[in-house]
Amino acid sequence: MSNPRNSGTVIGRLTKDPVVFNNQDGSKKVAFTLMSDHDYTDAQGNRGADAVPVEAFVRATTNGTGPFSSIHRGDLVAVAVKLKQDRYQKNGVEVFELKAVVQSITFLEPRSVTQARVSERVAAAEAQNQALQTQVQDPAPAAVAAPAVATSAVQSEELPFGEPPF
Repeated sequence: MSNPRNSGTVIGRLTKDPVVFNNQDGSKKVAFTLMSDHDYTDAQGNRGADAVPVEAFVRATTNGTGPFSSIHRGDLVAVAVKLKQDRYQKNGVEVFELKAVVQSITFLEPRSVTQARVSERVAAAEAQNQALQTQVQDPAPAAVAAPAVATSAVQSEELPFGEPPF
């Protein structure tokens, strides 16, 4: 880390799987949010948490997304970050946005724990898929058939508008 005054560490759990954006030069941007617990409790004894948006950049020479392909929702990680301020115009208003940019990432849980969490999510998704498929495959109750139209013995001369449609 080049500037010790503009760096820190955020420890927390991912709120959802990282989102990967492809850049024009072949590099990738990875964005995710960490929920980081407060180190204190409030008057009711509750410990709050902060949502910290984090982004990382992966060079074009790296296969895939590097270590970011191994993290998933719920994983506990420590991320060394530097702060960066973006400045841009939005709807004619100048916006200043402070971002935490990843310098390095450390996994704080064993791989077996994270893989078990992913397996649980996959199993739950498959069970939900199966339930939805059985709902779709079950035929809907047959619609009540319309009563057959009886032909009348009315002659076409009696009808001013021609033959009956049935």
